[in-house]
Amino acid sequence: MTTGARTAITARQWHARLIAAVGARLVEDLWLYMAIGAYCLVGLTLMVVSGQGAQMAYSIYFGQWTYLFLLFMPAVTLLAAWAWAVVRKNEPRMSAMQAMLMPERVAHLLSGMALMMALMFFQGTFTSIKNILPFLRGGFLYDRTLADVDRWLSFGTDPWLFLESLSASAVLRWLIDWNYGALWFLICFGILFYVVTSAAAVRVHYVSMFMLVWIVCGNILAGFFTSAGPAFYGAVTGDTERFAGLRQMLASGDWASTAAAFQHYLWSLHESGMAGLGSGISAFPSVHVALIACNAFFIAEISPRAGAIAFAYVGLIMASSVFLGWHYAVDGYASILVVALLHYGLRWLMSPAPEVSMRTPSGGVTLGA
Repeated sequence: MTTGARTAITARQWHARLIAAVGARLVEDLWLYMAIGAYCLVGLTLMVVSGQGAQMAYSIYFGQWTYLFLLFMPAVTLLAAWAWAVVRKNEPRMSAMQAMLMPERVAHLLSGMALMMALMFFQGTFTSIKNILPFLRGGFLYDRTLADVDRWLSFGTDPWLFLESLSASAVLRWLIDWNYGALWFLICFGILFYVVTSAAAVRVHYVSMFMLVWIVCGNILAGFFTSAGPAFYGAVTGDTERFAGLRQMLASGDWASTAAAFQHYLWSLHESGMAGLGSGISAFPSVHVALIACNAFFIAEISPRAGAIAFAYVGLIMASSVFLGWHYAVDGYASILVVALLHYGLRWLMSPAPEVSMRTPSGGVTLGA
């Protein structure tokens, strides 16, 4: 569309096209809203039946989530789109502004923001369910088993010991801590926001996978295999010696990691039976690894070279989760396997039905599904 065509749009036409585009997006995303609603209903029912209402975590997400996804990220997205058009595509500034504010483009942004707000309730439900899993199962039951499997798979050595030498570098320790605690969040939720506010055909598949990762890995499998992870191993098993060296490394005076501080915060919430931002303790399988692996599978389908880098980053996150005491290595192995099954299984379910040939030997018609 030319610049002249853009300027010829009247206000009434602009609003009509915006409403039509938003409506079309809402129809496309309808089943995602239905899935979120069903999940929230299940979570609320579980909270009421279990008598764990104090573990509800909806309110704690509202302030942070609305700031990030209704204010900060939309502003960054608009600024980035304008800068890209001006700097990279060499468009005049006013023309770039008009292109950015075309009704279809604004509709994608508004529809994506609406979906993000629905996902706020999804995340609140996830955290609420995660909080009560140890109470429903009577504690963390599988830490000894997972730690022993980990040691067996690593030829008789707890995997964190292979990474212990990394703590010798203060810069490297800080980078690992920052990457796992901050950069991971920016990547996972930045990609999510980009996808839900774009016209990408992969949007419904991606958001479906995003939700399945949290539900299958973070609720269902975590509920069956309740475990706390190496940082909490002594507290849940009574064996305070096995991972004492790891805890000491994380909380040492010359490097008190962010992970150690957050682990202390999570355990205090667990003991008090209260909900908080990011609350809930669960090791198997690793949602941290699962989410970044989810992105890697999608990226690999776009570009094999970028996919190789993405999967290398998955390996870095998995190693970091072990180094920082959050997970056993087997938690990451299981996450990658589960995500692969979900990704390709969902792609198969969502792929268009093949055409059904109705041709006869003498000719005829072909009906497309």
